[in-house]
Amino acid sequence: MGRRTVGSSEDETVPREAARRLEGKVALVTGASKGIGAGIAREFAAAGASVVVNYAAGAGDAERVVRGIRARGGSAVAVQGDVSDAADVERLLTETVAAYGRFDVLVNNAGVYFPEPFESATPEQIDRQLSVNVLGPILTAQEALKHFGPEGGAIINIGSLDSARAVPGMAVYAATKGAVDALTRVLAAELGSRGITVNTLAPGGVETEGIHAAGFIGSAAEAEMVQRTPLGRLGRPEDLARVAVFFASDDARWVTGERLTASGGLRS
Repeated sequence: MGRRTVGSSEDETVPREAARRLEGKVALVTGASKGIGAGIAREFAAAGASVVVNYAAGAGDAERVVRGIRARGGSAVAVQGDVSDAADVERLLTETVAAYGRFDVLVNNAGVYFPEPFESATPEQIDRQLSVNVLGPILTAQEALKHFGPEGGAIINIGSLDSARAVPGMAVYAATKGAVDALTRVLAAELGSRGITVNTLAPGGVETEGIHAAGFIGSAAEAEMVQRTPLGRLGRPEDLARVAVFFASDDARWVTGERLTASGGLRS
């Protein structure tokens, strides 16, 4: 399988002409400077939402996403913030509301992983995964509750197929995504009376800048994963983004506490 490249132009993964299912909504997408988060930000904007593109580092990448959205007639701003830092999260939500006057949708996408044999995982790697992947969604959801309007809102947690399968070298990451699944279930029950839906979107293998950098694309491992995927390819960020649009839209007002696996049929 030949190597592919993830383009760096502002027009990469341009959304198709989307139905305006999110017209008038304001969405915050964490970790949206690249990969799945960037795809969700673009698709939300194409569906009519105003989007806050959050990033922890890599301001240039975030601004590139914003420029691409604006070039296609959408509305977006980039806001820096580390989701594992409570002060940053408070500022992130405050700036979201200051930019657009309201707040409707939180996408907890920011995440990190360090694929290592379990005995090799360092305390620093473990702490970073727990801080970003678990504490981050907790802090952002807590802060989001202060800013949703009286009609409620939507929280979309980006999980992983890895929380439901056993992949050597991913024990800590899988544990953090299992925690995200549990957070979704409990928050859905706790927040339903306030009109707030909470769902998990769990990707399988998705082609992003990260897995290119890790050397996965073009490897035997990629070929094996594609072979086990009924739809016969890796996912793309826009594949996940279109499902996220559904969760964020009024079409999903009767859907909460769910974990939807979007993996091209890959299960294990």
